[in-house]
Amino acid sequence: MKRVYLALLLCLSAGVQAVGLPASVRQELKKAHIPQSAVAVEIREVGKRVPLMSINSRRSMNPASTMKLLTTYAALDLLGPAYTWKTEAWLDGELKDGVLYGNLILKGYGDPKFTIEQFWLWLSELRARGLREIRGDLILDRSYYDLLPHNPGEFDDDPVRAYNVGPDALLINFNTLRLRYLPEGLGLKVVSEPPLHGITLDNQLTPNGETVNCDNWDDLFSVQPKGDSVVLQGDYPVACGEREQNLSVMPHTRYVGALFSAVWKELGGSLRGKERDGLIPANAKLLSTHRSDPLGLVIRDINKYSNNVMARQLFLTLGEALPLPAETGIAPENAQASDDVQPVFPARSERAGRMSIERSILSMQNWMARNELDFPEMVLENGAGLSRMERISAAHMSDLLQLAYDHPLAAEMQASLPILGVDGSIRKRLRDSSAASRAHLKTGTLEGVKTIAGYVKSKSGREWTVVFFINHPYAKRGQDAQDALIEWLQKR
Repeated sequence: MKRVYLALLLCLSAGVQAVGLPASVRQELKKAHIPQSAVAVEIREVGKRVPLMSINSRRSMNPASTMKLLTTYAALDLLGPAYTWKTEAWLDGELKDGVLYGNLILKGYGDPKFTIEQFWLWLSELRARGLREIRGDLILDRSYYDLLPHNPGEFDDDPVRAYNVGPDALLINFNTLRLRYLPEGLGLKVVSEPPLHGITLDNQLTPNGETVNCDNWDDLFSVQPKGDSVVLQGDYPVACGEREQNLSVMPHTRYVGALFSAVWKELGGSLRGKERDGLIPANAKLLSTHRSDPLGLVIRDINKYSNNVMARQLFLTLGEALPLPAETGIAPENAQASDDVQPVFPARSERAGRMSIERSILSMQNWMARNELDFPEMVLENGAGLSRMERISAAHMSDLLQLAYDHPLAAEMQASLPILGVDGSIRKRLRDSSAASRAHLKTGTLEGVKTIAGYVKSKSGREWTVVFFINHPYAKRGQDAQDALIEWLQKR
């Protein structure tokens, strides 16, 4: 019945003449040398199927990071805002008088936001439980993910960028190192955080006093890993003042090992062995379980700051909601099912053991089918939008926004989106406009792609969903056109 109703509305909408692009938007596109054929726009009043504006809206387009809207909304619906991830500490050996005669094992289940602060507190808890000296190795069980080897330089040949960090079942502190550049007179001090045991910062930077474009301040030098050293070479533009950047300079296993050793030593503990990958043996004993922030908070970081590795972790977590044969058992911890669909989950300890991209895509497809979302043009790769392959149409992105608006958890979803002119990825856009604070919008940017999608409240009190995709070599010049459309809509 629902499909018949939607089909009828679509037929009715076909007879309604939607408005064209406002003159201000056309003018900005012309200035940017972007033809109208390279854009897709869909604007609808919330609760209505007939679009106010529909330009190339059925065309399959690269959505860039607006694809995170699909991933985060599906996660809210499938898992619920209270869902949490766990990370376990196991003892492989005898613990006596503070000494572990064996190995300590850390097993991850894909926590997207296990920060250095949380890691420090958890290791402090292990100390409080009586563990002081580890005579064996630190074993990292990262087996919960079943993934192909990740090449961090594959996307844009810039492997140290934080956005190129690959997903990992035991992701700690986003696998990144924060470098702070502090000009001091004629010199330059570089401070690294967090502390990494055994990792050396080799600062070979030369302070450069010339005037430069500070928008590209980090193009004058390079930061490259070399064994257990991080080598900085080139010129630092001192005129740009203090700056910082987050970079990924070592593989996950080495990073976690170096971070653990540094924090563990600070807490008064000792580790005799080395870090290495491995699995939990049958005779190991569980010592402690860390719980993550709830999903409702995690999606705010994903959407407001467009965190790609967190989005990829969340996308893999969707595989946990994949219905499996009834004989496998019970529902996973925290998982929520809809009233009319009761998928059967295996117990977490038996849940086919591993999460994969293929499993998450199948889970997403099942969820879309249950919600009668027929998006034949859609292509999924990692759920984050950091992809040359992912596709969706503006019309179907608008369908998704409409569905999310009517969901019982709509407030949580909208609160995760950046507020125009206030915070997140759009904090600097339209600050002095009447549209500031009146829109919740997710942005997306790739080479040749500039997108925006979300909700706008106009001065008349009406609420709208708006989607504006640009796929063109000059797409990065299209922000002014998108802003012009938002201002035009807000004034209605």
